[in-house]
Amino acid sequence: MRIGLAQINSTVGDLAGNAERIRDYAARARREGAGVILFPELALSGYPPEDLVLKPHFIEDCWAHLQALREALPADAVTVVGAPQSVDGAVHNSAVVFHGGRIEAVYHKMVLPNYGVFDEKRVFAAGRMPLILQLGDVRLAVHVCEDSWFLQEDAVQLLHEARVGCLLNISASPYHRGKRHLREQVLQQATRYLNCNMAYCNMVGGQDELVFDGGSLLLATDGTVLGRAEQFTETLWVADMPIPAGDYLLEDPSVPTTRRIVHLSTAVRAHATKAEHPPTCAPLLADLAEVYAALQTGLRDYVNKNGFHQTVVALSGGIDSALVAVVAVDTLGADRVAAVTMPSCYSSSGTRQDAEVLARNLGVTFHTVPIHDIYEGYLAGLAPLWPGRDPDITEENLQARIRGTLIMALSNKFGWLVLATGNKSELATGYCTLYGDMVGGFALIKDVPKTLVYALARWRNEWEDGPIIPPSTLTRPPSAELRPDQQDSDSLPPYDVLDAIVERYVERDEGVDRIVSAGFDPATVHRVSRLIDGSEYKRRQGAPGVKITPKAFGRDRRMPITNAYRDRVKGVPPV
Repeated sequence: MRIGLAQINSTVGDLAGNAERIRDYAARARREGAGVILFPELALSGYPPEDLVLKPHFIEDCWAHLQALREALPADAVTVVGAPQSVDGAVHNSAVVFHGGRIEAVYHKMVLPNYGVFDEKRVFAAGRMPLILQLGDVRLAVHVCEDSWFLQEDAVQLLHEARVGCLLNISASPYHRGKRHLREQVLQQATRYLNCNMAYCNMVGGQDELVFDGGSLLLATDGTVLGRAEQFTETLWVADMPIPAGDYLLEDPSVPTTRRIVHLSTAVRAHATKAEHPPTCAPLLADLAEVYAALQTGLRDYVNKNGFHQTVVALSGGIDSALVAVVAVDTLGADRVAAVTMPSCYSSSGTRQDAEVLARNLGVTFHTVPIHDIYEGYLAGLAPLWPGRDPDITEENLQARIRGTLIMALSNKFGWLVLATGNKSELATGYCTLYGDMVGGFALIKDVPKTLVYALARWRNEWEDGPIIPPSTLTRPPSAELRPDQQDSDSLPPYDVLDAIVERYVERDEGVDRIVSAGFDPATVHRVSRLIDGSEYKRRQGAPGVKITPKAFGRDRRMPITNAYRDRVKGVPPV
């Protein structure tokens, strides 16, 4: 059977644009002979639509576009489109099956994820009955994403004895580092358990913090990957899918059943008589290339889908702002990225020079706005309010906030989107300034630990056009340069130690004693855990950014700001 997997990039809420995309891709798939055409989960509305689906008029508009698609989609193919649908006042995450100019069937997602970044139980009602499409002697079952993930759930169990030849799964499975391997393992378990092939169509593109990485699949009954579409690329992938031969039994319609079977014309199989489209496997991206592609996808779609034409990065001469600027230029082009450096009396000649060299290497417009005189003016105005007090972190944060004010002024004046440059290690420990270096519209690397920032920068410098980032930026000890001779190591453990503790405490939810038992210094674990717990109020006020790790701050990890619970390290006095 020739199957078309339309791995498209939908925009949440753009019903007309998404519907037009669906029409175009379906027509292309049919021209290439596809008899079954799949679109991703909630392709019509975009994913996740969140509280949009609580608006009755939004659901009505979705239904109107579905009705218009009846005549627009190929009548002699089976086309499955993800869309929200309301039934008796309950809104479902649905797969709508088009054939013969009609909506032949609608399947409602049965397993609604409600963990991590997912809130589907909040806005959707769960379906209760599997759907099987009977095409002559071929049975195709329909799943929506999570339905195939848990073998013990009814979505799988009720198909176990149904003798399905191929499972069609439409999905919007978001990316995180290592997710592709996990996803394929889970889907392979489902094919083995059901003894059927699988055609898996995944969404691609960026939506706020989430990135969808595509990589649609064709799997054999034993879990073997027959074919794989490209990652992070909107594409139509058409391939001939071998369907296991079998004498499929028709169920007696007079007997009560827990499975709905819809009989369709067998004409859709006529175009698969010649294997002109054998499944192929697109090359897999290596780890760092995959992370970089995720950052590019998230940035590109956040900027373009929200209507920004220009971005701006505050270049400090440090590694974080350098990586953000390079990703921005690689993604958007130099003409859509501006850079500004705002040196103070504590800025070294090395960082000033590195900022200039990087801007020149990237070919971006570069502005220099010294902050010393502005800083002195602030101090003069504030001095009467704290007579006799020695300088402390207040003066350090004041410099960061002056920079935040200046770059936001440029944003207001020119309509530039400010790309914040803080990384996950800093946000975890609160080593950042509210209304200072945290300001911005999009925090590109907020879920990228410092050690990964360095790895990505070194990897990018190995490209043919490199090194783009000045080597001294990579070798200089990191510093906020807000006081004389300051280094990050004055306030934080070495980043390789810090990032390992953050991964265990934040992403794995390990207790402090367990982290200590893994060989970490008790006092260091105690201090880092306190910094993480005490910085939630800062993170809550930060800009959105691309989810890279299995558990990102924000919609993925949600902790109360007012929180008296502290996990204590044995032998370390409480603070």
